Amino acid sequence: MTGHFFEGAEKLLEIWFIASNNNNDLDNDTLSNDLRNIPRELIEEVLNLVNCKVLKYAKSATTDTYVLSESSMFVFQTHFVLKTCGETTLLHAVQPMLELARDYCGFDIVDQIFYSRRKFLRPELQKTPHTSFEHEVAYLDSIFESGCAYVLGRTNVDCWYLYTLDKTSVSTKSDQTLEVIMTELDPEKMKIFYQEYTSSASEATKKAGIDKLFPNAKIFDYLFDPCGYSMNGLLPNGHYFTIHITPEPDFSYVSFETNVPYDQYQEIIRKILKIFNPGKFTTTIFGDTAAISLDRQRKLFLYSDYGRIDHQVVCLVDYDLFYSYYKKHPS
Repeated sequence: MTGHFFEGAEKLLEIWFIASNNNNDLDNDTLSNDLRNIPRELIEEVLNLVNCKVLKYAKSATTDTYVLSESSMFVFQTHFVLKTCGETTLLHAVQPMLELARDYCGFDIVDQIFYSRRKFLRPELQKTPHTSFEHEVAYLDSIFESGCAYVLGRTNVDCWYLYTLDKTSVSTKSDQTLEVIMTELDPEKMKIFYQEYTSSASEATKKAGIDKLFPNAKIFDYLFDPCGYSMNGLLPNGHYFTIHITPEPDFSYVSFETNVPYDQYQEIIRKILKIFNPGKFTTTIFGDTAAISLDRQRKLFLYSDYGRIDHQVVCLVDYDLFYSYYKKHPS
């Protein structure tokens, strides 16, 4: 494999914090327990260590959002989500963010961590410690105690890796997250995300129908030169969604992620599939055991035009995790 290549698959990091002194008094400017108190220039220094830049920044009552040169960051009061693609060194953000959370927010306890990614197309192009999942686990184990590493799916095809802490958490209980990872995308649909065919990010958002997924969202989008697309959408009550697109046919990749809670995820996943028409896709759903009924979801994880190749359930301390892998039926 020679010539131009871009690794669309993101590394995804989510860290939740609590403070032993628990000071949420927002009138206290010094160390109120809020990650949004970390100065933006210090966040950008951390992102430099990861090898990405801020393209767009915005904030709502609950959330600071960053559209990055390689994906996205969301900062909330007690946790942050950082998602980076390409050859970024995401895990280099961990230690600096722990220190900033302690020094600027009084957060001295990591309540929970989630680090995940799908199998890279070309792992040999990654930089340390991302050259293998074993190296990533060793790096995280050097920082955290009682880490657990999981591999879901078929290791010789497409698989998905997860690292988390083997502990009950205080603050993440009501959180739900859906991620849809798509490959072998429809080339006609991918044309929208080339500057040759589309003049602006907002035009791409509308042409694809992304603006209709959550009509009440405030969207921050970016169309790359010559191709590629990223967007963050902010919704009320600390909810978000984010989409990242690598449209080149040899290594096409699209990811969708949201923390909007659903009783059933079928409808939103079907909308995503209609927009992008992937040849293959993976879904991962995190939810506390009260939020998602295991039996109900197991029966409903089926989509027309696609065969379900794998379906796995992992019961973590506070969560059920559903992993499913689908492939389009031959036409």
